[in-house]
Amino acid sequence: MLKNLFLSWLILFSVLLSAQPFTLKSVGEVKEFRLKLYYGTRGKGAFVQYAGKKGIIPLQIKSFKADHSGRNEGQPDIEYYVWNEITDGKINGVYTLEMMHHSASNITYTRAKDGRKFKLEMIEDKQYDGSDQYLLHGAVLAFNHFYHHHFTITYPDGKKTAIELPAPDKPSFARQSIIEDYNFDGYEDIAFSVPDDGMGVYSLFDIYLYNPESKRFEKLREPDYSHSSCSCLCDVSVDQAKKLLMTGCRGGARWHQDLYHFGKNGTLQWISTKEQTEE
Repeated sequence: MLKNLFLSWLILFSVLLSAQPFTLKSVGEVKEFRLKLYYGTRGKGAFVQYAGKKGIIPLQIKSFKADHSGRNEGQPDIEYYVWNEITDGKINGVYTLEMMHHSASNITYTRAKDGRKFKLEMIEDKQYDGSDQYLLHGAVLAFNHFYHHHFTITYPDGKKTAIELPAPDKPSFARQSIIEDYNFDGYEDIAFSVPDDGMGVYSLFDIYLYNPESKRFEKLREPDYSHSSCSCLCDVSVDQAKKLLMTGCRGGARWHQDLYHFGKNGTLQWISTKEQTEE
């Protein structure tokens, strides 16, 4: 697994970059309507905002499936999304979307009250400025993949938190965003990654954990690196079944992977290190 870390990063880069907001318009309607669809990792953190409306409507991921069967023949992956549109705690409708090679198709919205299905299509945005947003635990998380490093969290009570994220070492690299439950408490968290300052063979992570008691996002404190091989939160992945957080880095001709678990005080504690020499 360690020798495939770089390949995994390239695949992750492609997948996450495709999850930028999409502008959609109705097809075949007497009165056309438009909306923006925002979503993150595996369809989480999603919401829609209709053109001309200030409010946003939460989307709850109902199903996500990725078809990788065409990779051996050089074909792109196909991702299938289904979201429930939630209004006042009730399902108001259902959105479906297929994603292949950064292009969305078979987009529909089925209205719950009468079962009417609307067809939608993507409007190509050739001037995308890198801006993105997610909706997690009622908070709107706004950031940019490319052009600036401001991360703003607007909470349901109207209070805001402004954070400056680390900048990529090279302007050609994009900031990636990942929604995942990093501390295994049942609440989704948000992470941002940029390539390391060297050759860009692994990614450096900043992770913000959601605290259900304070209802705020708090930055994950880095662990004690005195026993680990990687002195950074780099190439972070999680094993939800075993409740392990893993970091990966390369030193010389070796890949290193450190395993951590969360202690009772909520801090990361090192367990062991795996090493593999490149062939």
